[in-house]
Amino acid sequence: MPTEASHKLIPMTDFVIEYYSNEGYADLQTLSLMKNYAQFLRKPLTLGMFVPVDPQGNALKEPKNYSAWKSLAHNDGKRSDITGFEENIQYQKAEQNRMFDGFIVAYNGYSVVRIEASYDQSIELSFNKSDLMSPAFYDVESLTVFDAIFLTAKALKTIGIKK
Repeated sequence: MPTEASHKLIPMTDFVIEYYSNEGYADLQTLSLMKNYAQFLRKPLTLGMFVPVDPQGNALKEPKNYSAWKSLAHNDGKRSDITGFEENIQYQKAEQNRMFDGFIVAYNGYSVVRIEASYDQSIELSFNKSDLMSPAFYDVESLTVFDAIFLTAKALKTIGIKK
């Protein structure tokens, strides 16, 4: 579940106005940040941006007792030498590659995967299993129609925002 400190996906115009008004001038760092955000908005949507996927792009099921395993301090995502927990490690690495926070698989059928935001079930997306792309939303920018899409730490890093 996203926290209050989470960053929301916003339209490019709002992003520019917000950063420009806070800085008061457009230095090279601010211009770079704006360019990075514009490039991020143009990325084509894939299922792996929302939920953990395997190397082929198929949605992974959360391993049993994963939440308890992940909560242990030594399972911080930096270790890879835990014998017997390979499935958990694979899931954790896939989880860290997501760009958007708080999505769950609502339906995983033969030809389509439907996901929804755990914090707002009216936010729902479908992805074809043939190409793992959404037929309704083509790029990140198309998601700005929703009120609340939360960015992960990886997305913030991609944009250049330090959290």
